[in-house]
Amino acid sequence: MSHTAHSAASDNYIEALVVGTGFAGLRTLIELRKLGISALSLEAGSDVGGTWYWNRYPGARTDSAAWTYALRLPEVEAEWTWSEKYPAQEEVQRYLAFVAERMDVRRDIRFNQLVTSATYDEESNLWTVTTESGDTFTCRYFMPALGHLSNPSIPFDGAENFKGEIYLTSKWPQEKVDFTGKRVAVVGTGSSGVQVIPLVAQEAEHLTVFQRTPNYIMPAQNHALDEDFRRELRQRASAEWAKANNHFFGFAMDPAGRTYDDVASEEERERIFEEGWQKGGFHFVFETFDDIVLDQRSNDAASEFIRTKIRETVKDPATAELLSPRDHPYVSKRPPSGTDYYETYNRDNVTLVDVKPVPIEAFTPTGLRTSREEYDFDVIVLATGFDVSTGSYARIEVTGRDGRKLTDAWAGGPETFLGVSAPGFPNMLMVCGPQTPYVNHPVAVESVVTWLGGMLEWLRDNGYDRVEATSEAAEQWSELIEQIFSATLLSAGAQANSWYVGANIEGKPRRALFYFGGSAGYAAAASEVAENSYRGFSYSKVFGGGPGDGTQLPDAVAPVAAHS
Repeated sequence: MSHTAHSAASDNYIEALVVGTGFAGLRTLIELRKLGISALSLEAGSDVGGTWYWNRYPGARTDSAAWTYALRLPEVEAEWTWSEKYPAQEEVQRYLAFVAERMDVRRDIRFNQLVTSATYDEESNLWTVTTESGDTFTCRYFMPALGHLSNPSIPFDGAENFKGEIYLTSKWPQEKVDFTGKRVAVVGTGSSGVQVIPLVAQEAEHLTVFQRTPNYIMPAQNHALDEDFRRELRQRASAEWAKANNHFFGFAMDPAGRTYDDVASEEERERIFEEGWQKGGFHFVFETFDDIVLDQRSNDAASEFIRTKIRETVKDPATAELLSPRDHPYVSKRPPSGTDYYETYNRDNVTLVDVKPVPIEAFTPTGLRTSREEYDFDVIVLATGFDVSTGSYARIEVTGRDGRKLTDAWAGGPETFLGVSAPGFPNMLMVCGPQTPYVNHPVAVESVVTWLGGMLEWLRDNGYDRVEATSEAAEQWSELIEQIFSATLLSAGAQANSWYVGANIEGKPRRALFYFGGSAGYAAAASEVAENSYRGFSYSKVFGGGPGDGTQLPDAVAPVAAHS
């Protein structure tokens, strides 16, 4: 950067400023360090972890296998061992803290710094980033790594009216919460609710669960990892990562190798589904039939198998019926994994309330009021989910070229290219932003961060210091995302408030927030862009030199929907 440009910056100038220290933020800092780019991360929490720092509620754990719910860092893999297949929140946060220490990036993090605004100045080609505490930083590259699940949703007002205790699963206190002898409400039956409900039920005098939309819950079938397994895992780590990178949703699993039409017998289908159920978690959807998200017949068979399991497990037929999804296909909402979830409703101290026909209207001083009646509680737990993906950006006042606000640019839904850049916001390089692949998150992080690292290196080698997606590329990318999404059964989830399209947030535009073309499909599209001098981006030399322009999308982007 020229001396003239630097003189316009504050003392808090840094070449690349990252926001967040979850998987994406930490991996970005590591990549920037490798490239010799000066970098800093601003983190709202008091430690690393991102969503794993804030979501400390009882029962919080991954539903992806630990060995690929991790970063591909040989130095860390050689020294870190996981205790369980699906580690709990405490272990995941310890892992991310270990990554920060082992890779020596903790010194590049400023904690307790909640970013409130980021403004681009075209003349200096710099971003000015401000935090809640009033600190300001300037940077060449503004790199938000905000996570998809970081902006909590509270769908009704008046929490201050309630005189008891209120806890949000996504902002859980560090000290233990004691439910013993208390009347407790849990609002929400998504992934967080499914994990917290069984544990609260074991302590509470009475637990009332408020459910808007039933989910298809898989048994997690979690288990400890013994030393023999861990030793074997270290030997096949590369093979496991190769599987994950080639798996459509980024898991270290082999395709089932069969579709609905390959199995003529209903009894054989039941046997296959039972085997998947016993394996638990995502094995049920990805290792039974390869067309569950594409063929209605295959999905209907899987859905009915799960409903049968619910009826067999839950003793009260009326409760079992309320817990059985019927208005959306399996996987069209994110399918949670749980432990003893359905069994919990057999307890005498647990009541299920269906709030779809009688929605919750407000908090009262003593509890909650639905459109039909009032309920009294000592404690209310809100497991009400997140304003996913774009909601993480809406919390920051982002201002791009010509004073345009990001919230205005995305008023009809996100417009990005590859989920990393938005037209009109130069040098804002999003790390797994909206419209990046919907896959096992660390797999997406590795793919996106290494690609961004390659682009930053290319810009530096070619003397460019400004880059942004073109409007044409973003428009085509958004059209491709909608095309792929509408070709699957996932699009039917909108009627059941799926956050895939933002339908869980009232008034939010209904638009696919992720690329559903698979891990390999995204990697192929991104590689084609890079190999063709980053076509789809415009790049220039602000301080000397002429512009470069890559407005034409690579030929390989169009057929990405066929990748699996």
